[in-house]
Amino acid sequence: MADSITADVSEADIRSALSAVKDPELDEPITELGFVTSVDLSGNNVLVRLRLPTSFCAPNFAYLMASDSMDAVRGVPGIGHVQVVLDGNTDSERINAGIAAGLGFAGTYPEESEIELDELRRIFQVKAHFASIERVISRLVRDHNVVSADLHEMRLGDLPDIPEVDGLRKRRVDIGLPNEDSDFLLVDDTNTRWDTSNLEMQLRFARATRISIDGNAHFCRGLLKTRYPEAEADQAPRPEVFDTESLFSVINRKD
Repeated sequence: MADSITADVSEADIRSALSAVKDPELDEPITELGFVTSVDLSGNNVLVRLRLPTSFCAPNFAYLMASDSMDAVRGVPGIGHVQVVLDGNTDSERINAGIAAGLGFAGTYPEESEIELDELRRIFQVKAHFASIERVISRLVRDHNVVSADLHEMRLGDLPDIPEVDGLRKRRVDIGLPNEDSDFLLVDDTNTRWDTSNLEMQLRFARATRISIDGNAHFCRGLLKTRYPEAEADQAPRPEVFDTESLFSVINRKD
């Protein structure tokens, strides 16, 4: 029985599970950022090693990614013992010990609380949702002749089959929003519809949020490659970035 279980677990299975783990601030999977150093299987047991762009990455972010990685890999069918090791962080020893012992964030950092970590995760998930709306609208304006009058009543089922919409739907799931075709596109994290009386201002804020996320991701990718040159081979190409000035010219049109 053990041999049949072992045969069902592969490195690809582990990396697929890890692809669901995101850097909360950068809104990208750790597998695409190059944060996964190695996946070592011994039978159905696995050791995952992680690396981050600097030694001083904030402990709360580092803990989140290491803990989420542990949870993701434990969910792989047939998996045995799971060990996740974060290397090269000033708090690596503390984080690794806490995760191995199952202490949770509050047990690892008694001076902080699990609620604070959950609130931090939520803050960045909301930002990611906001930025994803801007990405969708930018694509609609550029490639699908959408104008401002269309946006307020637009529902998910009205959207074309494009990668930006897939990303939006995933981020809606992350923050607990409904995800049916009949649900409106322009809603906040409480599912309250946007006040589109000043749509340009809201989209400029969404654009600033998206640029901040993308800029931080680009910066951290560069830091990682500087620290670990071999990491470049593990980084997936960044998605296309739109020039969204045309978005605002369309929003300001009166037709």
